[in-house]
Order: sequence, then C-alpha cells, then structure tokens
Amino acid sequence: MKNPSELRIDVAPHGATSAIVYPAENTAPSSAGALILAHGAGAGQRSPFITEFARAIASRGFDVVTFNFLYTEQRRRAPDKAPVLEACYRAVISAVEATGGAKHALFIGGKSMGGRIATQVAAGDRGIRVAGLVLLGYPLHPPGRPQQRREEHLPSVERPMLFVQGSRDAFGTPEELAPVLARLGSAAVLHVVDGGDHSFKVSRAGAPPSPADSTRAPARQAAVYEDVQRIVAEWMVTISGR
Repeated sequence: MKNPSELRIDVAPHGATSAIVYPAENTAPSSAGALILAHGAGAGQRSPFITEFARAIASRGFDVVTFNFLYTEQRRRAPDKAPVLEACYRAVISAVEATGGAKHALFIGGKSMGGRIATQVAAGDRGIRVAGLVLLGYPLHPPGRPQQRREEHLPSVERPMLFVQGSRDAFGTPEELAPVLARLGSAAVLHVVDGGDHSFKVSRAGAPPSPADSTRAPARQAAVYEDVQRIVAEWMVTISGR
C-alpha cells in the first residue's frame, strides 16, 4: 500500500482544514479516477471506518481523498451550519481538481452526514464536474423522527448515485428509501447490507451467544465491509465507463 500524503486546504473565509490523499494502488486506465470521501457527524477523517474504507478503495484502483469538516478540524463537537459544511466540501473538490487528483472521473460522497452534504453540493451546482456520488448510510431522517426528511434536493443532483444502506439503519431503512429512489429513476442504485446498522455493523439479534462468536464476529464484519468496498469500486468503474 502506498503511503498517504496530507494536504492543507483553505476554506475562505472560514478557516482551513486538512485532507489525506490515499493514492490508488493500481493505476491502470481501466480504473483511473478519484473519490472524495467525507466523514460523518460524530467522527473525523481518521476514524477507523473512514481510514479502512479509504485504504480499501484505494487498493482497488482509485485515489481516495478524505478531509475534516471545519468543526472537526477545530475540535468542536457540533457540526457547522449547512452553508459552511458545503463551502468546506466545495473547497476540497477545487483542491482535488487543482492537483489533478481526478485522472479520469471524480466521485464525491461520504459516510452519513458527509454523503448528505455531498448531495447538497451536487444539487446546488450543476457546473461541478462530478461523475457520481457514493452515499454510505444516507441519513434520510434523524433516528426516531421519520417525519424530518432529507430528500427534497435529491432529484436536483442529476448524477448517478450509489446508496449503501443497512437493513436496520435507524437513519432510514431501505424500505423507507425505496419510494425516494423510485422517483430518482435509473440514476439511483441501492445496495442493502443485510443485518447492517448505520455503519453496516451486523449482529445476530435474537440468536443465543456461543463461544465461537467472539472469533467469528470480526471475520464476519470484515467480510461485510469488504463486500461493500468491492461494490463501491465496481460501481465507480461502471459509471466512469472504463
């Protein structure tokens, strides 16, 4: 695995933030491209989930760029308002384009809130050259508040979107997403993680514990993550036309 490098990105007039570039392990033209992968509301770019997915997708042939939203970089707990979050994401896109990070196609997305902000950025600016969006656990609504929907802007994205959703995601189940995706048509693809929660963690709810569970569980979870990472990479290859 190639060593990641760091970038400093100016988010004028709000400050600056850091980004990490995970170079593609395989630079064959068939998979040349880049993915900007934003973190969720509660953890930054160095969280185990983001670093694991970034490394795994880079190993499958894509440059991956992660970054901290400004509130995370400044070690504040509450996320910034949407305009600042979106300004930060747009600054990262500009930086990746300026450094030539997207060799063939640029994809954006992220985990939970990070993916939602990516959709808002794409919906708000058709001029951004984005091939598609990767949404890992799209937060359709806050847990326990299904009436507070976050879907009105999605038809304005007008790019291919991959939704990866756990079957027991408290932020929106695949069943709740189904009518939303139906309105989006063929541009939206859904991959369901059977038994997965908002972070795709699987459980054997209702099954009695056994001594073997402690050794099987990590391998089972690793297999789930690996399957999602494969799906993401294969979808980006398909969308990029390579």
